[in-house]
Amino acid sequence: MVLLTGVALTAAACGGDSGVSQGASEPVDDPGTPATTAETPAIDDPASPGEDPPGPGGGPAGSEPTDDPAVSDNPPTDEPDDAPDELPDPAERDPRRFEPETLEWEPFRNGAELAMLAVPIDYRDPDGATTDLFVARRPATDPAGRIGSLLVNPGGPGFGGSVFAIFADQVYDEELLRHFDIVGWDPRGTGESEPAIDCIDDWDDYVGALDSSDDIAADNVALAQRFAEECERRNADLIQHVGTNNSARDMDVLRRALGEDTISYFGFSYGSVLGATWATLFPDTVRAAVLDGASDPEADRLESSLQQLAGFEASLGTFLDRCGANPSCPLHAGGDAGAAFDELMDDLHGSPIPSRPGRPDVGRGIATTAVIQAMYSEATWPQLERALGDAAAGDGSGLLDLYDRYYQRAPDGTYGDELEAFQVISCADRPERPTAEELAAETPLYVEVAPRLVPPDSEPSFFCTFMPPAIDPRIDVTGAGAGPIVVVGTTGDPATPFESTRAMAETLDDGRFVIVEADQHTGYGVNRCVVDLVNRYLVDLEAPADGTECG
Repeated sequence: MVLLTGVALTAAACGGDSGVSQGASEPVDDPGTPATTAETPAIDDPASPGEDPPGPGGGPAGSEPTDDPAVSDNPPTDEPDDAPDELPDPAERDPRRFEPETLEWEPFRNGAELAMLAVPIDYRDPDGATTDLFVARRPATDPAGRIGSLLVNPGGPGFGGSVFAIFADQVYDEELLRHFDIVGWDPRGTGESEPAIDCIDDWDDYVGALDSSDDIAADNVALAQRFAEECERRNADLIQHVGTNNSARDMDVLRRALGEDTISYFGFSYGSVLGATWATLFPDTVRAAVLDGASDPEADRLESSLQQLAGFEASLGTFLDRCGANPSCPLHAGGDAGAAFDELMDDLHGSPIPSRPGRPDVGRGIATTAVIQAMYSEATWPQLERALGDAAAGDGSGLLDLYDRYYQRAPDGTYGDELEAFQVISCADRPERPTAEELAAETPLYVEVAPRLVPPDSEPSFFCTFMPPAIDPRIDVTGAGAGPIVVVGTTGDPATPFESTRAMAETLDDGRFVIVEADQHTGYGVNRCVVDLVNRYLVDLEAPADGTECG
């Protein structure tokens, strides 16, 4: 199996008695997709992954494994070029040298409006080629009480944010809907923005096939190289310009296009990193900012991956403990669900099981991806219980369904481009291009923090190894001069672990850390306490005390 060294980070569903009908990752009742016309491009509903998605080596890249990471016996001979020695001068990419055109809003459903916003592909050349951002707005329901616009982002990177404006009533509390125009956009290279990153057509050819490979080490390297080559070939003009810094610059252009001197922001998961980057680059434009679920902004590539992987391993442990304590759990095994899980994964590694006609057999790699997908929210745990029970009986279809959800596979067999964009954006942010030898030496560290998700014989994920150099790596975030920024951390968050989110709050110049007790990714909507706290801050600018707890 291949190490899943990155997992997409988007917000998880909210629940409980918070008054928020649905939280961050999917609208209720599958609202469907709008008709595709020249005026109203198609919108994909958001999915659940959230920060480093799988690379061609078998799983998301960045911070999490879902396919076994082991050491390759056939390291690549063609090592990638290193990133530039000198980092770019921020003044060379000042977005204020670009004057945005007026947004021309077209009515859409649910009271939303749509528009396109042209921004420079390369801010060093403000008069050069542009990319068009897809923007959605849901106007404030109380025009007399309108405060301004609230920019929102659900996470990723690689996932569009327009859907969070279109279905704002399923994500945000009525108090926010009354006072703010909810404005979501598909960040450059994602969703309905044009052009969008598109590297491959079928993840089964790059990930699913590895479970049945006769030479997984060699195939892992070859597929990673092919994936990177396809990404560069298909996205040559955009691939080095889709990093977080440029998305933050786009936010400043969007603010000016909306006619706001200062603006408010609410970001989930990777959206926290984006928001912190924006607040650091443009502190004088920040009215208020909420960051819900964040990675440690000062952690390097390896440390960040280990932190996130440890979070998923901890959530898996909680899941197995609960299964072992519940006789109705299909993997109960007389109370030792952990042993039953370990035995099943060993069996899948040696003998993959059938899934669905025309689809790959389910081995340990696909099963691990399925497990990680289910860890984003407790709401998915019953589905995982059934899938594991079916797999123990020789039916891999349930695990394949979760794997498909992770990779954004539609019922017609097509795939969304979210995880491709995730990888390209992540690598645009990271200057490191680790070699095969470096990755192989790191495998024992992953095994130590996540022995169930990363068995010792796992293959490394060449997530950024073969990608083009990062010409504009993400800046160090500080938030200096932006004022108080609220950072929400959930105690049982697997994707953005609690301590990583705390680190974000501590890194910011005036971070206000809010603690939410829950076993899910992101905390907004878990209870009335955190919803009211966010309302007071965004509406009345009453920032909570650092360390406030919402049980």
